[in-house]
Amino acid sequence: MATKEKAKAKVKYPKETYLFWFENMLLQRRFEEKAGQLYGQQKIRGFCHLYIGQEACSTGAATALTKDDKWITAYRDHGIPLALGTSPNAIMAELFGKATGTTKGKGGSMHIFDKEHNFMGGHGIVGAQIPLGAGIAFAEKYNKTGHLAICYFGDGAVRQGALHEAFNMAMTWKLPVIFVVENNGYAMGTSVERTSNVTDLYTIGEAYDMPSEPVDGMSVEAVHEAVGRAAERARKGDGPTFLEFKTYRYRGHSMSDPQKYRTKEEVESYKQRDPIEWVRHTILENGLATEEDLAAIEEKIKGIVAESVKFAEESPWPDASEAYKDVYVQADYPFIQE
Repeated sequence: MATKEKAKAKVKYPKETYLFWFENMLLQRRFEEKAGQLYGQQKIRGFCHLYIGQEACSTGAATALTKDDKWITAYRDHGIPLALGTSPNAIMAELFGKATGTTKGKGGSMHIFDKEHNFMGGHGIVGAQIPLGAGIAFAEKYNKTGHLAICYFGDGAVRQGALHEAFNMAMTWKLPVIFVVENNGYAMGTSVERTSNVTDLYTIGEAYDMPSEPVDGMSVEAVHEAVGRAAERARKGDGPTFLEFKTYRYRGHSMSDPQKYRTKEEVESYKQRDPIEWVRHTILENGLATEEDLAAIEEKIKGIVAESVKFAEESPWPDASEAYKDVYVQADYPFIQE
């Protein structure tokens, strides 16, 4: 199998890195599988977009950046905060709409936020987070923090005019931002080939002289390395980078998607390159851990996910008065004169 052949390559990073990648991606996988099950039981309602298959896109980037860098993404947003260390309990509670959730049960699946881990949230409007990502990067540059912003979006969002406006400003002002398109092949149920003559999406950045490259989004190593290069460029003051993570989602666009637009054979072909299995084989082939060690990690993850469900089920619903809170914020703007 191609996965095993690839895993025989000499490891590039410390054992701890591979074990972190394995555990972190497995947490996302098992969390999302449980979320899908709970959705079927109507314990989770509304919209729900699962990250299954795309875990390398979040985990590889997490190890390439610092804890002070800022993150923003679209509405398939459970994976990134889990990669950054957000409590699975708080995320699951948010999916349940409970008061202990990341946004007090008022945001739901598409609007996970975590200020502590610099996750500026998932955003439900297609492409709306792209100029926000540029704006966050502008603030980092203006305040001379030395930090950067990484902005994720899907292949469907590439068609939005907001992307082109943000790209133009980011390059003009040399903003410290990494733009990432998670190209999983389909904008909802519409393939990239049906929406554009340009199917290598990274080439769009070249119109702005923005450094751009394709990345194997099924390889956590490739993601880690590409984001690391882009981060170095941003911190030096050389401006943004556009990365196309070529990835795949094993489930539908959302829980209501019957997936009739693609074949089972296509899905299975991508599963042969599963990012978690790739790391598992790399660890075992190179003697970084034993089968028993990995089984213990899997058991640990199983417990964490079970605890998150218990926490969510036992958490209280938001009080009705919460509907009027967090809508407006009192702020003083000294530069505005009456």
